[in-house]
Amino acid sequence: MKGVINILKPPGMTSHDVVTFLRRLLKIKKIGHSGTLDPAAAGVLPIFIGKATKAIEFFVDDDKEYIAEIRLGITTDTGDFEGNITNINPVKIDRFKFKKTIEQFTGDVWQVPPMYSAVRYKGRKLYEYARQGVVIERKPRKVKIYSIDLLDYDEKTAIVRITCSKGTYIRTLCEDIGKELGCGACLSCLVRVRSGQFIIEKSATLEEIQQNYIGGIPEKVMIPIDKCFKHMPMVRLHREDRSFFIKGKMLFGDFEHLKDHVDKYVRVYNFEEFLGIAIVKNIKEKTAIKIFKSLN
Repeated sequence: MKGVINILKPPGMTSHDVVTFLRRLLKIKKIGHSGTLDPAAAGVLPIFIGKATKAIEFFVDDDKEYIAEIRLGITTDTGDFEGNITNINPVKIDRFKFKKTIEQFTGDVWQVPPMYSAVRYKGRKLYEYARQGVVIERKPRKVKIYSIDLLDYDEKTAIVRITCSKGTYIRTLCEDIGKELGCGACLSCLVRVRSGQFIIEKSATLEEIQQNYIGGIPEKVMIPIDKCFKHMPMVRLHREDRSFFIKGKMLFGDFEHLKDHVDKYVRVYNFEEFLGIAIVKNIKEKTAIKIFKSLN
């Protein structure tokens, strides 16, 4: 069994909890995910099964899209409603001012990772220090906010749609918006509606996955890994022996149709069988493919 499952993670579970659930259900150890979601958050969590775990590196840089509810006038020690309230302030911000303020947060933004996060410091996660009352100095990280669209606003609560790069902390973004407004703010609800090519409309709940597996039709929720690389040009080989597909090996052949794709990835098939990913190279004015990752 191998492939990708677009999970609709429920609130209250960690991303690791979801992996553990699927390991027990599918009886497979090799399972991983791309793009961790906070326990309180819900939404899209791509899960890679079996040999498909070797493809995770192609998805870790995917951009993300969220719908977030921001509560104005309240700050907490975690940046969301999971933490302890640290301050309550009156809110006198109209819709126009709020919309103008969030527009300032598009583009390249520097964020300080929250203490309640999985960022590691000297081998330990920051939230482990935070639970002991220890504050670690964190260096700002640059992320990119592609867009923030205001969906609803009632002077105390705002609902926004955010498209951003990997590594963006929505909790931190909400806190920074609150600071800019002068009233403080925190994240009160978060749903990830897209991670790269995986969208919430085509996600499956854990209950649906369990029902399909018990019913003997897991392919209804399992995406073949090569279908996730449709954006890459396809190379089809015709060899009786597939052992030639070894990482780092250079293959020469009729690849002239790839000459405009030098240094880019292609997906490689042998007859109808998907083998993996290769990189197009130009060697002495000849187009070749260098095998990068076997996914068979």
